[in-house]
This record gives sequence, structure tokens and C-alpha cells, in this order.
Amino acid sequence: MNKKMCIRALIASVIAFSVTARADLPSMEDPSRGKGSGIMDTLKNYGYDMVILMSLAICAVGFLVVANSCIATYAEIQNGRKAWKDLGAMAGVGAILLVITIWLLTQAGEVL
Repeated sequence: MNKKMCIRALIASVIAFSVTARADLPSMEDPSRGKGSGIMDTLKNYGYDMVILMSLAICAVGFLVVANSCIATYAEIQNGRKAWKDLGAMAGVGAILLVITIWLLTQAGEVL
């Protein structure tokens, strides 16, 4: 058997197995606001879900920034450059900013 015959046999077997191995794909999930009456309503509802997901990502990044700055302040406390009150102030202001961010993004989600 030469090289061309082997390649043809391999291609034929791949095609034969791919035709017989048809699996049903899962159906697409409807958006949280419902499917809508037409394609434009459905796309608007998917857009709403994407905006809500992005606002969740913004809140997560804000939490990471506050946590990082608190860790950096704690490291400066260990080096003697800052006091414990600075860490408390950083955590308090960060928590207030996170609450305000979550509240504003929730209000923006209701406007949509």
C-alpha cells in the first residue's frame, strides 16, 4: 500500500465516522427577560444580560482593587511607614465605594 492509498483511507474513515457521530447540540438559553416577540426584542434582551454581566465584572474588579490596596497598606504597616488607622480608613472608604458602585450599577440596570 502506498502513501496515497493510506491518506485516502484515512480521509474516508474520518468522513465516515464524522457522519455517524452526530450529537444533538444543547438548545440556546433564553435571555433573563424572556425571548421577546421578534429577533430585535430577543437581541435587546441578550444585550441587557451582557450589560448586567459587565456591571458584575466592574464590581468584581472594584473589589479586587480595594483588596489590593488594603494588602499594600498592611505591608506598609509591617514596614513601619503607616499606622493601623490607615488600614481601617482604607478598608472603610473602600467598602463605602463598593456599596456606592453596586448601588449605582443596580440603578443603571433598572433604567435599561
